[in-house]
Amino acid sequence: MATFYNQATLSYNGTVASSNITAGEILEVLSASKTAVPDNYSRGSDNVFVVSIVNTGSSCYNGLTVTDDLGEYSFGEAGGAAVPLTYKEGSLIYYVNGVQQPAPVVTSLSPLTITGVNVPAGGNATLIYAAETNEFAPMGADAVITNTATVSGAGFEAVTASADIAYTEGIDLAISKSLSPAAVEENGEVTYTFVIQNFGTVPAEAADNVIFSDAFTPALSGITAEFNGAAWASGTNYAYDPATGVFTSLDGMITVPAAQFVQDETTGEWSSQAGVSTLIIKGRLV
Repeated sequence: MATFYNQATLSYNGTVASSNITAGEILEVLSASKTAVPDNYSRGSDNVFVVSIVNTGSSCYNGLTVTDDLGEYSFGEAGGAAVPLTYKEGSLIYYVNGVQQPAPVVTSLSPLTITGVNVPAGGNATLIYAAETNEFAPMGADAVITNTATVSGAGFEAVTASADIAYTEGIDLAISKSLSPAAVEENGEVTYTFVIQNFGTVPAEAADNVIFSDAFTPALSGITAEFNGAAWASGTNYAYDPATGVFTSLDGMITVPAAQFVQDETTGEWSSQAGVSTLIIKGRLV
């Protein structure tokens, strides 16, 4: 809402008479809002954005342009620019007063530029579209993409609306298993190596009670186990049933550090290095 002022003057015989000052307000009849679903993201995830334009005035606004910066931000000492979202072509849906219309024209993919948007008097228009996070999407704890849409056209000042999406925080574990040797004689000794990776922003700690379990077939005898280079003891760190071959870690024994996230200062690309823990179990085939 803008305020304007006016004052009149009369000039005669070298004398100036001034009127009182009148004040008025220009009512902004167009407003915009933006939401994201979901409001968090990970590398390569899809997010849907909803831009709502409301016209409270008595005149239609036709041929509007909506421009989305797709979360563009500056990085590095040289002030480079990175765009963390990629518009998914063909995803645009357009509604006027709740009724779906033919999609308006997308004239640019980055920044996303949509032309030919109409908003009737006392009505609304809604644009819905999807974007995928790419290699420039910030990663790690507290990372956020702020995505801003601008509505512009003739007869009004441009209006903007933003939506924030935050990098998904938490534990994100994966496990791989290898056997050495791959071919072993009967009653021979084997070594199982388990690499546990954490791609998340938060370390897996004792309080998270991550449980490792494996049923060895064939079962093993005379087993030994070590975790991150430290020897484990039966009954203290793990339980093992030689009859069934089931090996289970006890509560709080599995911990994995959080991943590390780094942005290339030259290209702006983000990369991650998973936190890693290793469990090694040796035994003789029964």
